[in-house]
Amino acid sequence: MATMNRQIHLVSRPEGEASVANFKVIDAPVAELHDGQVLVRNHYLSLDPYMRGRMNDAKSYAKPQELNTVMGGGTVGEVVESKHPGYQAGDSVVAMGGWQQYAVVDGAMPGALRKVDTSRIPLSAYLGAVGMPGVTAWYGLTKICEAKTGQTIVVSAASGAVGSVVGQLAKARGCRAVGTAGGPDKCRYVVDELGFDACIDYKAHADTKSLYAALKEATPDGVDGCFENVGGAVFDATLARMNAFGRIALCGMISGYNGMPIPLQQPQLILQSRLRIEGFIVSEHMDVWPAALTELGTLVATGKLKYRESVAQGLDAAPEAFLGLLKGRNFGKQLVKLV
Repeated sequence: MATMNRQIHLVSRPEGEASVANFKVIDAPVAELHDGQVLVRNHYLSLDPYMRGRMNDAKSYAKPQELNTVMGGGTVGEVVESKHPGYQAGDSVVAMGGWQQYAVVDGAMPGALRKVDTSRIPLSAYLGAVGMPGVTAWYGLTKICEAKTGQTIVVSAASGAVGSVVGQLAKARGCRAVGTAGGPDKCRYVVDELGFDACIDYKAHADTKSLYAALKEATPDGVDGCFENVGGAVFDATLARMNAFGRIALCGMISGYNGMPIPLQQPQLILQSRLRIEGFIVSEHMDVWPAALTELGTLVATGKLKYRESVAQGLDAAPEAFLGLLKGRNFGKQLVKLV
C-alpha cells in the first residue's frame, strides 16, 4: 500500500488580502521514485513573505504559483529513499520540498537538494540564519550596503529572520546597528539579545514625523546603509536620515504584499543625497552562497549569531501561520514543524 502524502495546494488567487480559503489540504499517494530522484521526509517547512507575491497571477521576479498544485517553499528533512548516487537514506538535507510531508526531488537539479551537517548546527537553522534568509542578509549588507567599520546601518523588521542577521553581521563589522520593529518585546529582543545599538518601535509612532524624530536620536551621525524589508512610513523616515552617497538594499516591501500601493513621501531625497538603491533576489547570486554560508555557519556553530524561531505545529497550521507572518505576528523565523 502506497504511503500517503499530506499536501497543501493553492486553489484560488487572493483578491486583496490572502485567506485560508485560498488553500486546500489534499491527501495523495507518494509518487514512485525514478532514477536520479530522492524521496525526502520534510521535518520543517519555511514560510517566507515572497510566497505572497507568487500567489498572484502577475509579473514578478518569481513565476506565479500554479493553481491546484503544492505550494512551493523551502524545507529541511531526511532522505528516506534514494535513486541518486550522491544521497542515501538518513542524510539530512535542505530542499525545495514545498508544503507537504514528503517530497520527490531531482537530485541532479542545481539548487534543488543539498546535504547539511547537523552535528553543530540544528536542522531548522538551515531554513533561517544558515539558509536563504541568512544569505539574503549577508548579500544585502556586504555587496549593496558595503558596510564598513564606523558606519551606521538601519534595518527594518529587525527581529525577523533576515533583519536579525543583518544587524548582527553589521555589529561584527564594526558598524552602529539600528533596527525598527513592531512592539516593545521585539525591540527589547533586538537590543538585549541580538546586540543592536538601538531599536525603534514603529507602532509607538503615529506618523513619519514622530518616527523621524526617534530615528534621528538613534542615528546622530546619519545613516550610511539601509536594509529595507518593509517600506511605507519606516522607509520614508530612513530616507530622510540618509547621508550623501548612502546605499539602500531593497529586500522586501511587506507593507504592500496585499497589493496596496506604497508611495514615497519625498522621492527627491534620492537625488538630493545621491543615493544608490538596489533591489535584489538572493537566488540570482548563487556565486556568493558558499562564502556566506561558511561565515554564517561558523557564527551559528560558535554561538556568535543568535536567532529566534516561531514554530507552528503540523502541516495543517501552515496557512494560518503564513497569514500571521504577513501581519507581523511571528517573532523571528516562521517555520512549520512536520515531524
